[in-house]
Amino acid sequence: MTGPFVEDAQIIASDALGAYRVVTLRAPQIAASIGPGRFIEIATAPCLLRRPFSVYRADPAEGTVAVAFSVIGEGTAWLAVAARGTAVSVVGPLGTGFTVPNDPGVDLIVGGGYGAAALAFLAEQLADAGSTVHAVLGGRDAERVFADELIDECCASVAIMTDDGSRGSRGIVTDPIAKLVERFAPRRIYACGPMAMLEAVGTQGEALGVPTQLAVEEFMACGIGVCWTCVVPARVNGEIRHLRSCTEGPVFAGEVLVWA
Repeated sequence: MTGPFVEDAQIIASDALGAYRVVTLRAPQIAASIGPGRFIEIATAPCLLRRPFSVYRADPAEGTVAVAFSVIGEGTAWLAVAARGTAVSVVGPLGTGFTVPNDPGVDLIVGGGYGAAALAFLAEQLADAGSTVHAVLGGRDAERVFADELIDECCASVAIMTDDGSRGSRGIVTDPIAKLVERFAPRRIYACGPMAMLEAVGTQGEALGVPTQLAVEEFMACGIGVCWTCVVPARVNGEIRHLRSCTEGPVFAGEVLVWA
């Protein structure tokens, strides 16, 4: 199965994880075909447009997908309190995700806030492929660091950074990258989080000679490339073009993105 599919999904779990909410849906077709870095669109009751969510976990055997998010508007507020058993219309898989090499190696993941949720799914698949994964996770404070048992289980090391020092070390999530690259020599850096963080990761990766794959957090209104509201500037064949995050992305090679 490839998709995208439109499924009448059912909420089977809704749990708090620090400052975030994790909602698990039964959507067998999507669960069987989605990969890390791709996303789904969920119809939330108060909103005319579907809302995009990166997938945090997928279990093809159980037919479930989970999303993690922060409440920032009517749609996410509704989803955060929706009861178990609630039916929701879901479309997916959508977008272009992370590349997961088939051969073992060393990889580094860098996640800011709940952007780390998509990286948990990635770390699981990298580890299943025999890779050694190291992680840096960050947030404004302890509650906003998205760190759960899946990342701990799949990663050889996990460094935690918080702006206020309430968990791990004080600083921003990009501070340890240079030392980790020197120590572990990763073949690639994967990152998801705010755009300013992604720019810093991409810039560091280029300076250190390590390729990066960056999952941008543009709002993808339609999810299928029609509305052109989620474009990012990128270099394509020597020219600057605007690429759609929902189709060409949300994962881009860091070297093609234009930040200034």
